[in-house]
Amino acid sequence: MANPILNEEKFLEQERVLDGAPMTINGTIQVTAFLGLLLVFAATFSWSRLTTGYTDLAMMLTWGGVIAGFVLALIVSFTRNKYLVPVYAVCEGLALGGISAVFEAEMPGIVIQAVAGTFAALFSMLLLYRMGIIRCTDKFRSVLFITTLSIGAVYLVDLIGGFFHLHVPLINSASPAGIAVSLFVTAIASLNLIIDFDFIERGAQNMLPKDYEWYGAFGLMVTLVWVYLEILRLLAKINRK
Repeated sequence: MANPILNEEKFLEQERVLDGAPMTINGTIQVTAFLGLLLVFAATFSWSRLTTGYTDLAMMLTWGGVIAGFVLALIVSFTRNKYLVPVYAVCEGLALGGISAVFEAEMPGIVIQAVAGTFAALFSMLLLYRMGIIRCTDKFRSVLFITTLSIGAVYLVDLIGGFFHLHVPLINSASPAGIAVSLFVTAIASLNLIIDFDFIERGAQNMLPKDYEWYGAFGLMVTLVWVYLEILRLLAKINRK
């Protein structure tokens, strides 16, 4: 979901660099690439445990990654502790590796399609942002924030209801309406990338401290993970139709 760090109010005058190196776009890209490598390595390890028969260990790593990743995301968002960001990337990798392996076992080829779709969403949103077709205005932020929060609330209700064998209609349905819902949520997840790009660009322009490169990369990774999972769910629904 959208990262609370990436808010306009964080660009305070006192946050600007008075001495030392400031945040840069290239620096944020390098940090993002490093976090991406950590995620991929962790995902590969988790995936390999499942495919080699260590099912219990794989499930433990997957669920441990899901829970730890969620907790760490909250901590990083509200404490801005950059040292926890790489740990978050590893936890997300463990979670995604196990989840992806399960989907791939049922529907071979779906993971590479989801990865390709995620990169397509990333570069499409970046192009639209750089061309000024989509502008990160206050209204855009407000509407996207409310919509994202609403989606998160519905997902939470569905998760809690799942423990009692109750689910929100259409979220997991492979019907045309269910696919339409997944398309909508995927679009909202992708649009959150615009906020990430805006934070990174404005952070560099406002000469925020170099540590903010980690927060920009963190926000981007949170959104990309969400986009990947939504595309994976969407493709699964299409395959099951």
